[in-house]
Amino acid sequence: MNIVNSRANLTHPILRIGVNIGYYPLSMLFGCLLVICTSCDRTKAASQTSVVDPAKYYAVLLNNNSVYFGRLESLGSEYPVLRDVYYVQSSVNPETKAVTNILVRRGKEWHGPDRMIISQKAIVFIEPVGADSKVAQLIAESKK
Repeated sequence: MNIVNSRANLTHPILRIGVNIGYYPLSMLFGCLLVICTSCDRTKAASQTSVVDPAKYYAVLLNNNSVYFGRLESLGSEYPVLRDVYYVQSSVNPETKAVTNILVRRGKEWHGPDRMIISQKAIVFIEPVGADSKVAQLIAESKK
């Protein structure tokens, strides 16, 4: 088969459209999609703050596998803040090998922190603490 003129041999309708009208509409479509996707990402970050109730407790898993429980502020920002922070401290009985977990309130450490300022990049996920969960019960008991 001898191809003399490549435009004349395009029989598929989509290929003919691309050749006849050029690639300008396709590039415009791609540009519009890019703008829409970029703006969706910005609105998602801005709307995240409305999803978080500052009166509720949240579990925050960090990329170093630490989990902290507290009241979350400024979720859409680069550095969200966790206040009234708790964490689980585990200890192993050397005789029985039994593991005991206790919920510890931050602030009793030597430096006495009143909040945690966390890099958004360090957060793996965030979940609300259920009102009837063991964590919620222990937090309520610690406030009595």
